[in-house]
Amino acid sequence: MKKLFVFFVTVLCLSIVISCSNKKEQADNLPQMVEVELSINPDPGKMNQPISFEAKVTQGNDQVKDAEVIFEIWRAKDDKHEKVEIKHAEKGIYRLERSFSQEGTYYIISHVTARDMHNMPKKEFTIGTPSAPEDPNNKNSMDGMKMEDEGH
Repeated sequence: MKKLFVFFVTVLCLSIVISCSNKKEQADNLPQMVEVELSINPDPGKMNQPISFEAKVTQGNDQVKDAEVIFEIWRAKDDKHEKVEIKHAEKGIYRLERSFSQEGTYYIISHVTARDMHNMPKKEFTIGTPSAPEDPNNKNSMDGMKMEDEGH
């Protein structure tokens, strides 16, 4: 009987050690976050001159070439937001060139979905003379938008 008890205690201890080891391995195997570096060149821009928007998408040291990327661009205090789907250009970079015929303060959000993750960096830029920026406390600004309208 004593041998049987020692055997069960040994098996129990081994199963606890193995279980703890598996949890550590699972934590070590969690995927890294998908990072998006959004850039605008030149900023400030000039009317009717091309502006280059780039979203560099990475996960750890990997360049993400299979992301779904949508740039959303609008002029401050304007209800009309333009959405453009962007294809991969090179080395994890998604690029759009666009000209603007109206001066003012503008915003861009890159909606990036890759590897079951979503990242939405936002930047402000100007074309010519800046206009009044959006009020960050205003519920009509992008920061306060209801996401169900976006299909998220």
